[in-house]
Amino acid sequence: MKKTNTLLYILALLKIIIPYCLQNPVYEPHRDEFLYVAEGNHVAFGFMEVPPMLSVFAWMIHALGDGIFWIKLVPSLFGAAVFIIAGKIVQSLGGKNFALILLFLPFIFGVYLRLFFLFQPNPPEVLFWTLIAFSFIRFIQTKENKWLYLFGVSVGLGMLSKYSIAFYTASILLGLLFTKHRTVFLNRHFWYASLLGLIIFLPNLIWQYQNHFPVIVHMNELQQTQLQYINPLSFLSDQILMNLPCFFIWLAGLFYCLFSKQYRFIGLSYVFVIILLLIGHGKNYYSLGAYPTLFAFGAVQLEKLTAVRIKWLRLVFIIFPLVIGLLFLPIALPVLPPQQLADLYAKIHAEKTGALKWEDLKNHPLPQDFSDMLGWEEMTQKASKAYSLLNYSEKKDAVIFCNNYGMAGAVNYYAPKYHLPAAYSDNASFLYWLPPDINMKNFVLISDDPNETEHDFAKGFQSITLVDSITNKYAREYRDYIYLFKGADENFNKFFKEKIAKDKAEFKY
Repeated sequence: MKKTNTLLYILALLKIIIPYCLQNPVYEPHRDEFLYVAEGNHVAFGFMEVPPMLSVFAWMIHALGDGIFWIKLVPSLFGAAVFIIAGKIVQSLGGKNFALILLFLPFIFGVYLRLFFLFQPNPPEVLFWTLIAFSFIRFIQTKENKWLYLFGVSVGLGMLSKYSIAFYTASILLGLLFTKHRTVFLNRHFWYASLLGLIIFLPNLIWQYQNHFPVIVHMNELQQTQLQYINPLSFLSDQILMNLPCFFIWLAGLFYCLFSKQYRFIGLSYVFVIILLLIGHGKNYYSLGAYPTLFAFGAVQLEKLTAVRIKWLRLVFIIFPLVIGLLFLPIALPVLPPQQLADLYAKIHAEKTGALKWEDLKNHPLPQDFSDMLGWEEMTQKASKAYSLLNYSEKKDAVIFCNNYGMAGAVNYYAPKYHLPAAYSDNASFLYWLPPDINMKNFVLISDDPNETEHDFAKGFQSITLVDSITNKYAREYRDYIYLFKGADENFNKFFKEKIAKDKAEFKY
């Protein structure tokens, strides 16, 4: 056990270090990262998009100086924690060093390489999914009630990280219900633990109630704009593609669990969660929390399979993920500058993998996530250029306003460097951070609309200047515009405040 523990923690450390070495430094934080980092300035029991947990880590990032190193360290630590918990599952099943090496491969050669390098709710979500599975595995192995309390705490904290924890909780409980382990529901400690989980989650539940459940409006909007276009066949095929270099490991784990009387509930929970996500038109990555446990089971079974006979297969089990993983590495992380990466994708016809398809269902030169990491500092520089056109007295009543949360989050992130005031938006949670007494006499507008000057509200200004635009053709914000609006009249400010009040009323915040 001591030797396997040493290897486990060495590999966990490598899991943290490797992405830092791979991602090209030209890339900036992701658009979503800017939103979640901004939440650290407004720590609360809930937000429009997500529960509060990530905002606590964002607050820590601010305290540490806001550097991109710290932004990336948080998901990296969650990734290492997931690997360690999955490694503990391996050890509990009798797995040794080779099984740990097999378990490590998907964390480096697959979708988890990117997932655990983005400051988003997904890394803690995957951790708590894995902890929920681990708690029941250990309870079944030991019959010790303390593991049921780990389940309760994991569900409670998980619901404070992402609401999709409910899908996996329901799935694993259904899995238990359909096996001999249904007796857990007769254990009073299971219900005490469940109550503990509810108590942990209660502050956010109260917040949602007090604010008329804005998450429901947000999810309805997401369903109408994105989820309804998801193809079920694509969702299923993506389950293989996301972990293609190591697909045989999780499939081995899934088949073992489905045919194991002791661990069938793990296999069934995977089946149930996939069905639930198909019904709800979930995105392909919504299921990623279910795989670390399957990788752990598969790694142990493949180690046992090759322990005495056909040992040469161990070399195949290592070489295949290594070769395929290296081929897919430029899709997992942006390891090259944009131009070189786009040229490489064109050369290898990466569009055939679906990796270049964005939410608009069209192929682009780079994956959407990579394009979401470009152009932000250029945008802030040009906003600073527009802001500098105002004289001292005009700056007193000047505001920077952005059409989406990525823009506002990015400008706020780089604002100290360019000596800019706070940027605002009416998009996402930024809507609720707008000061009620905001005065829009002069403002810099960052917008993707080339016709901003033609809208009715523009008539309420003395002058409007198109100052610049985003020129990075690989950025998702390519051709966004920087406007300078000067001399707003009272009618505009009345119109603006009424619009914001109406938008807030829609979410009943």
